[in-house]
Amino acid sequence: MPRITLLRQLLEARHLTTHRAFEAQFLRAARRLAAEVDDPGLASVAVSSRQFDRWMGGELKNLPRPDTCRVLEELLGRTAEELFAPTSAEHGIAAPEPAKISLVHAVCPVADDENPVGIITRARELSCGNADEATLTLLASQLDEIADRYEMDGPHGLSGQAKSLRKLGHTLLAGQQPPSARRELFRITARAGGLLGYMAVNTGNFPLAEAYCAEALELSRAIGDLDTELWAGGTLSFALYYTGRYDEADARAAAAVDRSPNHPQAIRLLVNGRARALAKLGDRKRTERAIRQALDLSDRHDVAPGLTSCISFGPYGRARTLANAVTARVALKDAAHVLREAEHLDELIEESDSAWSRSLVRLDVATALLQQRAPDVEHAMTLGREAVAFAAPLPISSVRQRSQDLYERAAPWRSRPAVREYGEQLRAWGCRTSPVVAR
Repeated sequence: MPRITLLRQLLEARHLTTHRAFEAQFLRAARRLAAEVDDPGLASVAVSSRQFDRWMGGELKNLPRPDTCRVLEELLGRTAEELFAPTSAEHGIAAPEPAKISLVHAVCPVADDENPVGIITRARELSCGNADEATLTLLASQLDEIADRYEMDGPHGLSGQAKSLRKLGHTLLAGQQPPSARRELFRITARAGGLLGYMAVNTGNFPLAEAYCAEALELSRAIGDLDTELWAGGTLSFALYYTGRYDEADARAAAAVDRSPNHPQAIRLLVNGRARALAKLGDRKRTERAIRQALDLSDRHDVAPGLTSCISFGPYGRARTLANAVTARVALKDAAHVLREAEHLDELIEESDSAWSRSLVRLDVATALLQQRAPDVEHAMTLGREAVAFAAPLPISSVRQRSQDLYERAAPWRSRPAVREYGEQLRAWGCRTSPVVAR
């Protein structure tokens, strides 16, 4: 009979019981860890199918190589010593020894609630719960999976998974857990609700978005989880922006920034929440100040240079910050600045997997080309057509809205073939879209 280890328990819980499934997640964790610790060698760490089979069978005399252990710890959130230790088959985690307690006969009769055996039994019941560490690890991994897949599958493809995750969180919270597990369940459930709030903005259901964000804020505040609280505040500002409530969007983002001005989440709050709303209000001075503050925080926190997922709980990467700054400056009609920034942004955007961002940046640049003193109509229409083509597989209303705005801005040149072709493409695309909102 194979020796049961915590490693095997966690891999079974994540449905990573074949080498192919495990290898994909292991390599992703290796690349992520290599980037985090600035050690490129970790990205090439691999596990052979034979080694994987030995691990699943519990056939291990010594721990794997240190670099392999580091990646496993990144993937599964436990130390290598814990992962390869035998576990309790009943509980799925290393079973602690029960407390050694000497129970002596009482000199005199005791009340029921003072019975020594009852006291210890109740203490042990309270220290257990309905969510062991393997379950919590699995639920947390679902949050990461949704964020990683979001810009490929969109809200319609992932909302069911997020709803199931939130429902399970509520079900487990109705039971009993020790404090550390309960806090983690609060965090997971708050973030699942937050994801659904973001998706509700994307699908245009703004009342539902506000409700989900309110839940995420309530749960995160209950456990003092500032990171999730600020993210949920930014998502609520995001919802208010797309309903045209720019004053409220700015106020909500500003209040969240005031909670922790130097927090990494403040980057998103400043550039996606404040700068874009202030630009819509025509407040150039405060827009530029918010953009500068966001970029300064990006430098101080050394964020990723590339385009992070729009729904990620991590801090905004520099490319996404710059893309939001470009959108704000389009609203201010600062065409020269938009075109300069777009040149620096272009390579980062094109290397990303985000078709939404490629579409939206193209439309921002196309609008700026028409805002110039000498408008470049043909180039603007080419970018507009590319944006529509990128968005066609997963239509989003922000692209459709901006593409329609671009066509209306091109009204003085409607007689030109480039504008007519763009209008025809736009009409054909608009007839078959079911819109959602992005960025």
